[in-house]
Parts: sequence; structure tokens; C-alpha cells
Amino acid sequence: MVAALETVTLVLGEDSPLPESAADVEDLVRLLRGHVAQLGARTAPGIPALLRAQRLCSDSVPEGYVPSRVYLVRLAEATQELMAHVERGGPEPISVDGRRRWRKPTVNVLRGTVFAFALAYLVFAASVPRT
Repeated sequence: MVAALETVTLVLGEDSPLPESAADVEDLVRLLRGHVAQLGARTAPGIPALLRAQRLCSDSVPEGYVPSRVYLVRLAEATQELMAHVERGGPEPISVDGRRRWRKPTVNVLRGTVFAFALAYLVFAASVPRT
């Protein structure tokens, strides 16, 4: 995920210049296609973001300076959209044994759970009469 983010930032970042040569465009397209393949393995088939990215990956890089850079930007945007879907925790593929895998809870969920238990414990302790 980090490598995909770096590649997308290389293309879409405000400070990043457009690639100068056709070889640079080809290298970035190759990297983005690899990221789409890896991210696609982490999502369920048929997701619109995945279908859009796969459709762009199957196209060849257009000839010419402007069309090739436009294609590169569109592929980077599709990869970014797919990354956002994976980060949101969209539907994951079904595991090999046929059962869905459980997602790990986020740190904030764990913090909230600990806080709720501590608060409930304090309320209970305060309501017990002292003897």
C-alpha cells in the first residue's frame, strides 16, 4: 500500500513534474499496473473502482506526449480510488476455506472500548455503598 501511494504521489503530487521521456511514462505505467494487480487481489471482484482500474490497465499507452501523460494521470487516479476502497475496508475476498476473514479492529476502536470499560467500572465503583 505504501509503494502504491508513493507511485501515485509521483504522478499526481502537486510538486511532481510530468515525466519527460516515453520510457519514464512506461515505467510509471508498469508500476501502477502492478499496484492495481496487488490491490485487486485484496478486493472482491466486481467492485467499480477495480473494474475501472483494470480497464485502464488493459489499454495500451497512447502515442504522443499529451495523450500518454493524460493516460498516466487517469491510471494514477484509478489506482488512488482503488487504494481508498481497500483502506476503507471494502468487501474482502472470501478466504480459501470458504469463510470470510475477520478484519482487525482499528486502534481507535480499541481505545474507545477500553475507555468505555473504565468508565463503566468507575460508575459501578462509585455506586457501591461504603461501610
